[in-house]
Amino acid sequence: MKAILVNDDKSLRWDEVENPVIKSDEVLVEIHAAALNRADLMQREGDYPPPPGCPEWMGLEIAGVIVEMGDEAKTKSEWKLGDRVCALLGGGGYAEYVSVKYDMLMPVPENCSIVEAAAIPEAFATAYLNLFIEGKIEKGNTLLMNAGASGLASVIIPMAKAFGIRVITTVLSDEIKDSIKHLKADRVVVSTKEDISQVLKEELENGHSVDVAIDCLGGEIMGKCIHYLTHGARWIMIAALAGTKTEIDLKNIYVRNVRIIGSTLRSRTPEMKAFILSELVKNVFPKIESGEVKPTIYKTLHITQAQEAHAILQRGENIGKVVLTIK
Repeated sequence: MKAILVNDDKSLRWDEVENPVIKSDEVLVEIHAAALNRADLMQREGDYPPPPGCPEWMGLEIAGVIVEMGDEAKTKSEWKLGDRVCALLGGGGYAEYVSVKYDMLMPVPENCSIVEAAAIPEAFATAYLNLFIEGKIEKGNTLLMNAGASGLASVIIPMAKAFGIRVITTVLSDEIKDSIKHLKADRVVVSTKEDISQVLKEELENGHSVDVAIDCLGGEIMGKCIHYLTHGARWIMIAALAGTKTEIDLKNIYVRNVRIIGSTLRSRTPEMKAFILSELVKNVFPKIESGEVKPTIYKTLHITQAQEAHAILQRGENIGKVVLTIK
């Protein structure tokens, strides 16, 4: 089969690799589409290696069709040959085929195309993990989701809204603000015109303070914002695209009982990932099928255009997910 490999100069090529050999508890999926994540860019640069046992090539979420099953997968799951599935991977999605443990699979939701389904596993699992498991967010709470135009925000914002959560988000321009209107955030802060820390201070004073923040930016502004949260709030760090250092008033943290939580999906145990996926199917898929929550697809390209697809993420131009098609 073929997969996307990284050359010595970090460029990408579509080249021959060995076919996957499935274990007894795995299925073989013929990949039809694979969605991009920023972790792919980090892996390409050598900064985010795949877990042991995973293929060397990138790709954390895919959709396709089951074409082969191990004996244990046949007896312990309800999957069958020909089922349309989407899957969460430790890596290896930029390819024609991938072997997947049966409990890392989810059905393609009704009313979803195969391209939309490919954009579900990593992004939706990350959203669910940080909103409901780490964040313990509840109906009526307020969420701060930074970087409202990101692929993850395009999932987290509508998911939060579908569960009755008020959402504040940030963008860089009025043009981007207009482009994410369909996400229906309650307050969109254009950070080049408004100081988000002052906005949060205003929200606190008006009784709408933030209960949970999901932050992929970090940097100096994180330390300024964390002072203006609800007592007992959770600030969840999932990346630090704006910088890895900040200054925090520690007294404010313990007086307000604020918790700073570091969180990544990829580092979770296989058992934890399987639990998250089962919770997604049970609690979120009905909202996907009803149209309350749906993946936002920015652009679809063929797998041989993977380098061009990466460039879209590197430039930060995408509003929603970029997806590669294989079949």
